[in-house]
Amino acid sequence: MDTLDQQESSREPAKNKKLLTPKKVILVLGVLVLLGAGGGFGVMKASDNPAFCTLCHNMQKYYDSFSFSQTDEKNGENYDLLAKRHADSADALVCHDCHEASLSVQLSEGVKFITGNYLDPLERRDFGDQFCLDCHDFEEVKQITRERFAEVSGPPYNVANPHDSHNGELDCSVCHRMHQKQTLLCAQCHELKWTGEVLRDAAWIPKLIYE
Repeated sequence: MDTLDQQESSREPAKNKKLLTPKKVILVLGVLVLLGAGGGFGVMKASDNPAFCTLCHNMQKYYDSFSFSQTDEKNGENYDLLAKRHADSADALVCHDCHEASLSVQLSEGVKFITGNYLDPLERRDFGDQFCLDCHDFEEVKQITRERFAEVSGPPYNVANPHDSHNGELDCSVCHRMHQKQTLLCAQCHELKWTGEVLRDAAWIPKLIYE
C-alpha cells in the first residue's frame, strides 16, 4: 500500500485542458470562413435561377414579365414585354445577365427587404445607353429598322427610321423598357404606316408615360 501511495503521490496533479488555444481559434475561424464561403456560393448558385428573386423580394411582377406573356386588358391579346423577349432570344438571357449578381449586392437587397427599406413599386432604373450597346450594334439596329419599315412608310416618309430620328440621338430608355410596355415616341406627333404596324403589338403604347 505504501508503494501504491507513493506512486499516486508522485504523479503530477491533473491539469484542465484549455478549451481555446490559438491553434483552435484559427481552426474555428477557418471552418466558419469555409462555411460562410460555401453558403455564399450556394446563394450565388441558387440566385442564378430567376425564380430565386421572388422568394424574399417584391419582385414577383418583374419575374412574371420576364417569364410569362402578358394579357392586354382591353382586347385580351397576349403580348411579350422586352424582358421576356430577351429571355426567349437565342442568347436565352437571365436576370443576372443584366443585373449585378455579386454577393454583397444580394445581401444588401436582402437586408433592405427584411427591414422594409425599399420602395414599392421599385424606383425605375436607367442603366444608360452603353449598357444596351454592349450587346447591340447601333448601326446594325438602324439598318434593320430602315429596311423593315421602308415598305410601310408612305411618302414623304418612305425612309422614316425610328433609330435615325430628326430629334438627334435619343436615349434608348426614351422608348424601350424591359419590364413595362414600351413607348413609341414618334407616334406622339406622326401617324405613319409603320407606327400603326408597331402599335398593333400590345407591348407598345403611343404616348410617353413615366411611372
